[in-house]
Amino acid sequence: MAAPELYSKFARVWIPDTTEVWRSADLIKDYKPGDTVLHLQLEDETEFEYKLDPKSGVLPPLRNPDILVGENDLTALSYLHEPAVLHNLRVRFTDSKLIYTYCGIILVAINPYESLPIYGSDIINAYSGQNMGDMDPHIFAVSEEAYKQMARDEKNQSIIVSGESGAGKTVSAKYAMRYFATVSGSSAEASVEEKVLASSPIMEAIGNAKTTRNDNSSRFGKYIEIGFDRKHHIIGANMRTYLLEKSRVVFQACEERNYHIFYQLCACVHLPEFEPLKLGSADDFPYTNQGRSPIIEGVNDLKEMEATRKAFSLLGITEAHQMGLFQILSAILHLGNVEVKERGSSSCCTSDESGHLAVFCELTEVSYESMAHWLCHKKLKTATETLNKPVTQLEAINGRDALAKHIYAKLFSWIVGQVNKALSTSSKPHSFIGVLDIYGFETFEVNSFEQFCINYANEKLQQQFNMHVFKLEQEEYMKEQIPWTLIDFYDNQPCINLIEAKMGLLDLLDEECTMPKGSDESWAQKLYNTHLKKSSHFEKPRMSNKAFIILHFADKVEYQCDGFLEKNKDTVNEEQINVLKASKFALLVELFQDEETPAALSTTAPSGRAKFGRSTQSFREHKKSVGLQFRNSLHLLMDTLNATTPHYVRCVKPNDVKAPFMMDPHRAVQQLRACGVLETIRISATGFPSRWTYQEFFSRYRVLMRQKEILSDRKLTCQSVLERLNKDKYQFGKTKIFFRAGQVAYLEKLRADKLRTACIHIQKTIRCWLARKKYLRIRQAAITLQRYARGHQARCLCKTLRRTRAAVIFQKYTRMWAVRRQFLRQKAAAALIQRLMRGYTARLEYKRLVCEHKALLIQRWVRGFLARWRFRRIKRAVVYLQCCVRRMLARRELKKLKIEARSVEHYKKLNFGMENKIMQLQRKLDEQNREFSEQIRQMESHSATELEKLHLQLKTLQDAEEESRHRGDLVTSLQEELELVRQELEKNKEAYKRLEMYFLKDEMNRLIQEQEQQIKESTHEEATEHLQAQMNEERFRYQNLLTEHLKLEERYADLRSEKELSKPGHNRADSGYSSSQSEIVHSSVLTGSEVSSLEREDAGQTAADVSLLLKLQRRVAELEKEKMDLQEKYIGVCVVMCSQRQELESDNKKLKKDLQELCQSLSKGSGSKVASPGGQAYNVLLEQLDSTTEELEMRKEEVLILRSQLVNHEAFKHKVVSPTLDLHELNEDGELWMAYESLKETNRILESQLQTQGQSHEKEVEGLRAELQQLRAELGHQQQMLSDSLELPHDARIQASLQHEISRLTQQNMDLLEQMGKQDKMVRKLKKHLKIYMKKFGEAEAGVHIEQSPPENMVGESGRTVSIVRKERDFQGMLEYRREDESKLFKILITGDLNSINIMSAVTCLPAYILFMCLRHADYADDDQRVSTLLNSSINTIKNVLKKHGDFETISFWLANTCRFLHCLRQYSGEEVGCHNTPRQNEHCLTNFDLSEYQQVLSDLAIQIYQQLIRVIENILHPKIAPAMLEQETIQGVMGVKPTGMRKRTSSVYEERSHSLESILKQLDVFYYTLLQHGNDTELVRQVIKQLFYAICSVTLNNLLLRKDMCSWSKGLQIRYNVCQLEEWLLDKDVQGSGARESLEPLIQAAQLLQIKKKSQDDAEAICTMCTALTTEQIVKILSLYTPVNEFEERVSILFIKSVQTLLKDRKESSQLLMDAKIIFPVTFPFNLSPVALETIQIPSSLNLNFLTPV
Repeated sequence: MAAPELYSKFARVWIPDTTEVWRSADLIKDYKPGDTVLHLQLEDETEFEYKLDPKSGVLPPLRNPDILVGENDLTALSYLHEPAVLHNLRVRFTDSKLIYTYCGIILVAINPYESLPIYGSDIINAYSGQNMGDMDPHIFAVSEEAYKQMARDEKNQSIIVSGESGAGKTVSAKYAMRYFATVSGSSAEASVEEKVLASSPIMEAIGNAKTTRNDNSSRFGKYIEIGFDRKHHIIGANMRTYLLEKSRVVFQACEERNYHIFYQLCACVHLPEFEPLKLGSADDFPYTNQGRSPIIEGVNDLKEMEATRKAFSLLGITEAHQMGLFQILSAILHLGNVEVKERGSSSCCTSDESGHLAVFCELTEVSYESMAHWLCHKKLKTATETLNKPVTQLEAINGRDALAKHIYAKLFSWIVGQVNKALSTSSKPHSFIGVLDIYGFETFEVNSFEQFCINYANEKLQQQFNMHVFKLEQEEYMKEQIPWTLIDFYDNQPCINLIEAKMGLLDLLDEECTMPKGSDESWAQKLYNTHLKKSSHFEKPRMSNKAFIILHFADKVEYQCDGFLEKNKDTVNEEQINVLKASKFALLVELFQDEETPAALSTTAPSGRAKFGRSTQSFREHKKSVGLQFRNSLHLLMDTLNATTPHYVRCVKPNDVKAPFMMDPHRAVQQLRACGVLETIRISATGFPSRWTYQEFFSRYRVLMRQKEILSDRKLTCQSVLERLNKDKYQFGKTKIFFRAGQVAYLEKLRADKLRTACIHIQKTIRCWLARKKYLRIRQAAITLQRYARGHQARCLCKTLRRTRAAVIFQKYTRMWAVRRQFLRQKAAAALIQRLMRGYTARLEYKRLVCEHKALLIQRWVRGFLARWRFRRIKRAVVYLQCCVRRMLARRELKKLKIEARSVEHYKKLNFGMENKIMQLQRKLDEQNREFSEQIRQMESHSATELEKLHLQLKTLQDAEEESRHRGDLVTSLQEELELVRQELEKNKEAYKRLEMYFLKDEMNRLIQEQEQQIKESTHEEATEHLQAQMNEERFRYQNLLTEHLKLEERYADLRSEKELSKPGHNRADSGYSSSQSEIVHSSVLTGSEVSSLEREDAGQTAADVSLLLKLQRRVAELEKEKMDLQEKYIGVCVVMCSQRQELESDNKKLKKDLQELCQSLSKGSGSKVASPGGQAYNVLLEQLDSTTEELEMRKEEVLILRSQLVNHEAFKHKVVSPTLDLHELNEDGELWMAYESLKETNRILESQLQTQGQSHEKEVEGLRAELQQLRAELGHQQQMLSDSLELPHDARIQASLQHEISRLTQQNMDLLEQMGKQDKMVRKLKKHLKIYMKKFGEAEAGVHIEQSPPENMVGESGRTVSIVRKERDFQGMLEYRREDESKLFKILITGDLNSINIMSAVTCLPAYILFMCLRHADYADDDQRVSTLLNSSINTIKNVLKKHGDFETISFWLANTCRFLHCLRQYSGEEVGCHNTPRQNEHCLTNFDLSEYQQVLSDLAIQIYQQLIRVIENILHPKIAPAMLEQETIQGVMGVKPTGMRKRTSSVYEERSHSLESILKQLDVFYYTLLQHGNDTELVRQVIKQLFYAICSVTLNNLLLRKDMCSWSKGLQIRYNVCQLEEWLLDKDVQGSGARESLEPLIQAAQLLQIKKKSQDDAEAICTMCTALTTEQIVKILSLYTPVNEFEERVSILFIKSVQTLLKDRKESSQLLMDAKIIFPVTFPFNLSPVALETIQIPSSLNLNFLTPV
């Protein structure tokens, strides 16, 4: 207990509380020894008097300072007691949302009842390789510690996960196994991890059930051993199970369920494959309806069944075996429904009215009669005979339930065996890590045999834990060489002896089970007689004689004796088992194969009693009790754990309602006591729990030291200070200071008092300075005010005088203006009145005149109307009178004529001369008939003549058609010649187009450049960045695929090498490759030439693969082109033939139609016997003749033109025309035939042209339709974008429109660039052909010139001895070599010493230039095989060198050479030729081969080298980043080290990290200057620097997010300072524009977040505005982890964090917590023109490249 002087005013203590277990209070009055009460004030400001025990004088425990609250390790607390532990866990769990906390070597894991994003691969990578105390507590930290110790110490490890049901044991074990599978680094291990995880649904289905505390409670324990090989890769696993709760199969308490698998089966009743099982609802079976809770909320049993079956399949259990398992489980359910009826007092029988027994026998395929008999009988063996004895109803029911439990236990063991088979491996593991998932300490209202075994196991585990903790504590003290005494800790060996020792509970239980009439009551009496009042751990309850109490380490537990014997014996009727063994069901028989048969009965005994005794003894030896089996398996488990290094995970269930992040203090304290956490605290508190290094103590408590106490030796300094401050509460070790409990809090109090005094002094001085400054400011302000006031008064007087004078002037002019205005107003009024009066008078006069004029007009019109009306009336009267008179006169005349007509004379007069007229008409009619008959005869004769002519013409046409068939060959030849001419014309057109495109190239380039300039001017900066981001994303994807391809290649090469190494040299090879095998075996004795030849063969094989691929690609393209040409030709021929056939058919139809019309007209004319020149037949003939004549004239002209062209063409082709075709001797008929034939030929040609035009038109129409569809789609897209943009705000709408326009212009630009590229490629091909022709022509001329030179010039004077000096030839930048020297070239240039090449060469990237000059000569010689071999071998050799020598300098060197080789290919291929190249460099361009495909291959190689370079740099830099950026104190005096307690594992080697920011800057200098020295491009170096700075940012930020002790204000200041140093480095190297500064933005914002004020709503809004590069998860995590280093700082409140979350909820971003430290940005290789001329490069002679001949 702490010293009484610490209980002063304002001290805080913990007092017991019934609701919260412990409650905080403040002392309001100092405590003095002898006081009986403490005056306290609770947190709700209510005062309270706490009474002390006068006998013991125990004071309430003190509360730790706030600065220590929330520690990662509970043992780092100054005051170690139960309330401190509970409060620390509650603060971390409820406030900071941290579920993991260390307690020494224990990891306390609290179930959050919520999924947390802290188990991803990024978190695993962050914890990999870290020491246990460096990062925040996590299950991955414990797993990493176990994995590291296994790899380092070569010792097996074990992780013991314990806790009560629902605490999260299984999940913790699963994440531990996932961590091992991830960090083991082998791709094959993922399948093992998948299988291990796949076993979880199976084991949960058959071993988990719903209890009152947990919906998925594990009712068995398991120990999984994960095996590793020598490379620490997972190779297999094995599972052991402990103490399955078999009683749950036949009995469940209220609100509980049976095992999940039964309910999953009942949920699948409707499936057809489950119909033979004859299942029903879970309510139909007693084994599943006893708990009255068949449904779990939120759980779908049907889906769970699907997951179970999927897991079975993944583990290799076939569908047949699965259905067999389900069949056995269904049989168990039906067995529970078998009814047993009582028959008499001592016998019973089965009632199978429902048929369940028959279904059971049908499913198990056993005899119905046998099973029904042995369910109600048992076999008794006496000395002389065997009897079948009936059993009572209760015994039969118990036997039935025992059989069901036994079958289920066997099935469970079989499934576990199958899982182990799936997880097993053929090779023996080198080491293993065991994960123990076992039940925690249990205590219920009714505790039975299962709870007894569980608590017994926890007693054994607790003993092992106590011994391990004690051992670690003593090892720590011995390591530091401090005096120590034996720590008194709780030893539960007496409790274990009570259970397992001789005459212990288990022995007595087994003895009672062997008694013939043993019972639970007699066993209880034996317990009372043996252990009551003899063992302090055994008690008897007062009110019961069938129960006992054991004082376990965690709590007292009362056990009910009922059922102990039955559960321990676990007896099953042997005859029932024999019936099952006789089953025809193979799987059921397999389950009982491991049943041991009892020993054979001895027949040599002297008496029957002896026989019975020995047989009984042998049976007992065969049948072990459950308790004995469990004790043996537990001893085996403890032996395994004792042989390993244990790691402990204690899972805690925070509440029983499963609410997320809510802690029930009572339940938490109960579990902390039960799991040994408080025992660990007690052991630590008895020694020296707080441990500091001397440097940390000096940094923290330097304020308590005097100047004379500060020495160069930190240990002496700390000793002098502690001797003055504290006498006997510490010990000095070799590297640490050990403090008693409470001493750190005392030192913190002294430090806070000292700082408070200093703060008061500083405040006093600052307030004085502020007051004086304020006084001086007020005095100066008063003087200034006086000066300005006096000036203001003077200005006011002057202003008043000026205003008075101005007022007088204003009055004068105002009065004048008023008088004048009045005069003008009166004058204007008078004039207005006059004008108005005069106008009024004039208007009156005008109105009078208008009225008079209108009156006159009306009078005139009225008078005229009246006159006309009178005239019309008189006129109508006169006309009517005239009509009446005339009618009367006409009637009179009519009457007179009627009288005259009736007389005879009148008729005579009328008929006089009529006969003469009739005769004349008769004569005229006869004459006309004669004329008509003559005309008809003439028409008939004329028609006959015309008919004969038409017949002759038809015959002539038929003859011509017959002859045209014979002239088909001539027409065909003419068509072929015409096709040749047309093809030649097309070729000429294409050549003309090519030349035209060549001449238009510059114009196109200019237009494209102008368009690019317009696009650049019109685009916005943000849109450009977006396009760049998209391009980078595509490049990133491509480079990732390239990386995966490289990994697969490396994996394949490794496997091949391993396969070759695994083959022994003396094995006999197959006949097919025996020679090659022998060559491999004896490769060690090969000579140098043979080695080089083998290397050439390997390189050539790889090169052949690449060249073969390229050739195949080119050949496929040529074949496709030829296929398209043949198809077009075939279509053209078909079209011509169809057109000819259609033309002939149409002509025949037309002639037939004309002939039919003619015949019809003639037949009509002959039938009517009336013909005239205007008749129908005559008109038809005239029309046909006219049309035939016109068409004949037109065809003649066309025939003449066409024949002249054909004759000319035949003369040009030197063909002979048929002699029958004489154009000069044609008669009229022959000319008509020729006209007809020519007309048909012309029609054919025209129709074929028309059809080709139609086809082209159709293609154009299809293209236009496609373009129309594209335009419609684009229009729809634009409309959609327009509708979307209308919903956006104005700025966003503008940005969206700009982005759309940019994308459209970019697409157009890309199309134009593609067209230009095609044209450039065609021009380059033409140029190459032209150069080849010119070169051949020049060589021919040179050869002729040499032949023509006289021989006299070639012979020198023989009489003179003159030394011949070779002239210096013009070096063309080419190097020639022989094929056999190729491997030698690669060996010197690529696999040779890089330092010698760098030192000897004056030109950087010399190997790249040499290889390119060799390539130029191969291109000059037109040797495609040499070009392919050179390129492929170079690439493969570089890959092999980088694979073998993966150091930074080698990779940097070959990255520079690869990029230079790539740039040379681009520069001299003709693509980049322009104004930048010199004329000499343009002459060195490649002429014969297009190596653009190899450019892509080299670009891929450069990307692979770059990624390998980044990985090597990161491996060098990563271990230095966190210590330098976070741990190193770069600003002296500002950092305040928070007390950590130094509670690391003894086995975790504590490394004194010396990495500082200066070391990182030096390493960056090395990287930077090495890259430049090797000749890497500046832009590429900038990209490397950007990647390095991103790695620094990601590693630092990830460590910050996972380390609570690093989230403080002072740490933010240190990070800001370190970032400034990095920015200065960028400025010094002039690479600040590389994007490296932007990659540090998340780290900068995190540092600002640590330093910014975090209280009000404005602060929250400022944080949201500032932290744009951080995600919401990262911001909340930093705010939650923020920890004050000093007491004057404040923690971030939960309300503030929630307000920040509310403001950030609308952000659309990734939910990932950590930055991806493994990401590699996409790299680009901008073209860099080489200023070095190839002809100026000198090869050092020391390289021994004499076999290279300059050309």
